[in-house]
This record gives sequence, C-alpha cells and structure tokens, in this order.
Amino acid sequence: MRHLPAMALMLAVLVFGGRAQALTYIETPSLAEDVAAGKLPPVAERVPTDPAVEQGRAGQPGGELKVLIGSPRDTRLLAIIGYARLMAYTPSYDLVPDMLESVDQKEQRIFTLHLRAGHRWSDGAPFTSEDFRYWWEDVANNQMVSPTGPPVALLRQGEKPKVEILDPLTVRYSWSEPMPTFLQLLASPTPVTIYRPAHYLKQFHVKYADKAKLAALVADSRTRNWAQLHNRMDNPIRNDNPDLPTLDPWILKTKPPSERFLFERNPYYYRVDREGRQLPYIDRINAAVADSKIIPVKVGAGEADLQSRYLRFDNYTFLKAGEARNGYRVRLWKTGYGSQLALYPNLNVKDPVWRNLLRDVRFRRALSVAIDRHEINNVIYYGLALEAQNSMLPDSPLYDAKNAEAWAQYDPAQAKRLLDEIGLTKRDSEGIRLLPDGRPLQIVVETAGSVAEEGDVLELIRDNWREVGVKLFAKPLQIELMHNRIFSGETMMAIDRGLENGLANAEMNPSALAPTLQNDWQWPRWGQYYETRGMSGEAPDMPMGIDLMNLAHDWMNASDFDARQLAWKRMLAIHADQVLTIGLCAQVPQPVVVTDQLRNVPEQGIYNFDPGAFFGVYKPDRFWFVPEAPADQPS
Repeated sequence: MRHLPAMALMLAVLVFGGRAQALTYIETPSLAEDVAAGKLPPVAERVPTDPAVEQGRAGQPGGELKVLIGSPRDTRLLAIIGYARLMAYTPSYDLVPDMLESVDQKEQRIFTLHLRAGHRWSDGAPFTSEDFRYWWEDVANNQMVSPTGPPVALLRQGEKPKVEILDPLTVRYSWSEPMPTFLQLLASPTPVTIYRPAHYLKQFHVKYADKAKLAALVADSRTRNWAQLHNRMDNPIRNDNPDLPTLDPWILKTKPPSERFLFERNPYYYRVDREGRQLPYIDRINAAVADSKIIPVKVGAGEADLQSRYLRFDNYTFLKAGEARNGYRVRLWKTGYGSQLALYPNLNVKDPVWRNLLRDVRFRRALSVAIDRHEINNVIYYGLALEAQNSMLPDSPLYDAKNAEAWAQYDPAQAKRLLDEIGLTKRDSEGIRLLPDGRPLQIVVETAGSVAEEGDVLELIRDNWREVGVKLFAKPLQIELMHNRIFSGETMMAIDRGLENGLANAEMNPSALAPTLQNDWQWPRWGQYYETRGMSGEAPDMPMGIDLMNLAHDWMNASDFDARQLAWKRMLAIHADQVLTIGLCAQVPQPVVVTDQLRNVPEQGIYNFDPGAFFGVYKPDRFWFVPEAPADQPS
C-alpha cells in the first residue's frame, strides 16, 4: 500500500463476516507529527492487516485520563484494566478471540491459534509465533528462568502441552486429555501469558546474548545472574518496566519508583473503530499515587476522571454530594462476588471438639439461619444488597433461587432446635451453650479487614448468635498471620469475600467449588493436598468433599455442554445444602466516579475481577472525552 501524507485518509481492506468491505483509516492527531517526520509509519501500516474492529459507538481521539492509585505497585492495574488478551470475555461473559484472529479447537484438547498478520509490539517489532516459541522453550522450560517449569495451570494431570510452531502466524497447543480451561486462562485478568517479546528479551538470555555484554548487564543491574536479570526485565503483568514492549493499549513511560506514572497510547495497537480510527481514543493516562485512605476525598474534590479503586459503598453519600460542584457523576455498579462477605468454618481445624462440631451440617445450618441478613442489608447497605447465600448471582445462567435462599432465612427458633438436636443443651451462667467437653461455645472469627464493613457486620452477627446461645469474638489480624493460622489449623472460622466469580456459566471452570486450593479457607488442608499432589495436607475425608472433587473431574472430562452444566449444578446444590460457607449479602453496589466529559463508560455495569478485569470487559480503549467548549460558547 502506498504511503499518503500525514493526516490524510488511508484505504485498507478488512473482512467482515466473510465479505470484504472498504475501511478508510484516519490518522491519530497526536501521532500525525511523528508520521510526517518519518518517526512512525502511517496508521494503515501500524495496525494489523485484519485488525479487531470495535462496532460500538465511535468517539474522538485525544485527552488525558486522570486516575489515582494507592502505590507504585498499582501500575499493574493498567495491564489488567487495559484487557488486551489473546482471548477475551465480552460484557455478557462470552469467550471470543481478541488479539487472536481466530482459534480452531478439536475435542477441547487441540487448540490452533491464528495470529493477526501485521500485528506489532509497541516498539514496532512484529508479533509472531517466534514470541510463543521463545516463551515456551527459553522461558517456561528453562530451569534457570523457571525452576518449577511451566505454569501449573497449563498441566493436565501433570502432562505438559505439546507446543507446535506451524508457521509465523500459527501456534498449536495440544494435550492427550481434554483441557477445557485453556482458552479461559488466556482471557484472565492476570492471564497465563504464553508469549514474550523475544526480540527484546533475547539480549538478557544466555542462549542468544553476547556473553561479554550480558555479563556487563548483570553487573550493572546488581543481579545474581543472567536469569534473575531476565526475570526482572520480564514482568508483563507487574507492568513496571517501561522498556518492555507491550501489546496493551497504553505504554508505561515512567520508571518506578515515582509519585506519578504516565502511560501513553500504543501507536501499534491492534484495534480500530468502525470509522477507521485507531484505538485507544485516550492519548495518555496520568496515574497519581496517593494514600488509599484519602483517595475518596481526592475523588470527591474532582481529582480523578475515572475511579473505582479504593472507593467503597460507604463513600457514596459523600461522593454524591460533590457531583455538581466538581463535574462528575457517581454510578453504582453491581459487584460479582458470590457474597460481599462470607463466614468460612474451617473443616480442617486442629481442635478435635471443634472439628467434629464444624463438620456437623446441622451446626453450620444453625449458624446460618441464626443470622438476620435483612438487618445487615438495611443497616450496612441501605437495603440495596441481595440477601442470599454465597452462590451464583441472578445474572449468572447457573443461578438457582433455591441455592441462594438455602438456610438463609432468619429463623432463630429453628437454629435453637438444630443446636439442641446436636446435643448442645447445657448452658453456662450467661446463657452460652457448652461444648461436649464443657467449654463455652465461643466462636472466634478471624478477620484481616479486607472489606471495610467487616467489623460492623460481625457486631450484628454477634447479637444474632447471642440470642441462640452462641458467643462470637472478632479477632483482627494481619493478613499474612491470618493465612498462616488458617493453613496450620489454628483458625476455627474466618470472614472474607465470597466466591470470586458469582457470574459463572457452565463453560467456566468450577474448581473453586471443590477443595483444590489451600487458599480456600473452609478446607485449607484438603486444598493443600491437591495442590501438592499428596505431598502435604490432608486428603478429603468427608463424602461431600470427595463428591465435589469427582464432579470437578467430571467437568474437566465432559464432552458436551449439558454434561458440564450438570456438574456445575450438582456442585452448587451440594454447597447450598451443606452450607460449606455462610454467605450474607451479595451485589453490594460499587461506586464508579466518571467525569462529565468521559463517554462510552456504561451507566450500569458489573464490577468484577475475574471474569471482568474491573473495567476490562467494557474495553477502556473505547472510552473517550468530549472536547470542552470554548469559555465564550455554551457547552
């Protein structure tokens, strides 16, 4: 294609639904000077031959987005929210090719990935299958760089994938057994990134670099060896190396540490709008570091154009009061946790008396029906939350009202009957029931304060449980100490967020419902056993734990949608009936502050990490600013 002058229109041919249509590219104003000077090629040569096309409302390029972050480490949020992925979730949580042109899959075990011709890294170097080969052979399977080998998430019952580089634009991953989680891993907010910018990282790899130059780089960086240097320079998710080429919409330009970080548009970004403008629309992101405790105050003073991080529901009234004065609007988005807060009875607690009691489903049910969720909702959440168990939300196709309502109705009389049935009929002088060994029934709930209202919620539950003869003590701890206590079996109960993904569909991995992770606080020893392949921890020794593991295995091996959906429904039903966690309220609104000039941000959205990447599924590269009217003209 011949070059045209800067700011001119350039013609390209794209394929929409199998038929060719002409698309006229429009040069980005902020890049026009560099194009004219020959520092950058024209837009038609910067985007892929067949770019991803945003079909929504078109906007105008330009502007700087101001955001606030709590620490320099928060630069990783831009990699999450930018949400440029090989595969991506749509706002309805359908999984589709994103950076990939297409994917062919066979039997959910053979995946052929097709890259976009002409796709480039942010420094202009081609993005090809060599970047996949380099990561697999020289990073993931190099013992110096990756001592533990490829990510565990890519292993199927311990089996590594077979990786084939078929041509410069085609890569194939295959396993001998079905691997239905593979494409999901590529769409995660923190994905398994199966490629790297080989052209950049080879200068730090002993296999490719000049030995003398590499030795000098290691010495200058004060690292132990070339592998440590390589890993330091290769942090795509941490987003802390301005020199590392990226495929994200914005490029970090400020080297940490700093009190302010600038991100500039990626001139080789792979997406365009339907009118031929290259995305992202916004030229720069200005991320200022502030104490997380005062970020709501700064947002209320108009110091951010788009903010959700570090804002809580209890900030809503204050933020709402500043709308007209500071030119923004507060939107309340739904959240995607299965429960805003949930109680986690530790089935692996070391104390034998408490272990027997917590493993009695009647006790868990009694504690659940003794909680007045309606009171929590009205006192803490102004009646705006969903009073339910820790399960799927109404927006999930797997939602079942029976699961959400199971053992969630406030019924202290039923709680008393269940506790009496267990045999906890003796009481002390304060009316607190006694354990079989004579100790008072005092439940210590450990909390790390990850959710601001944890203390207030526990106060209300304390009053509820006192009514049925159970005493609650809240024990605040540092998160690291709390984790260690849970893992060692010292903790009898903890409080934290509920299921991370309350919006799942049957195609998503249900492993969070089975004892597969040590970080699952209701069965940490079982999860450790699975994670270490039996080297430590405890094998599940309760029927429901074994059933959940079998169902998770059934899902992995299912050959069709109906079988996967059946596995999900059975797992959710077990959780509801067995009250493995005690959910309280869900869909607590998340304040999202949006400046009046910013467009394409949904009025109503779902604020969730995985899936969702917070704003990611709504593609922030399509957010744009309305140009401000001159002072002497009406807006």
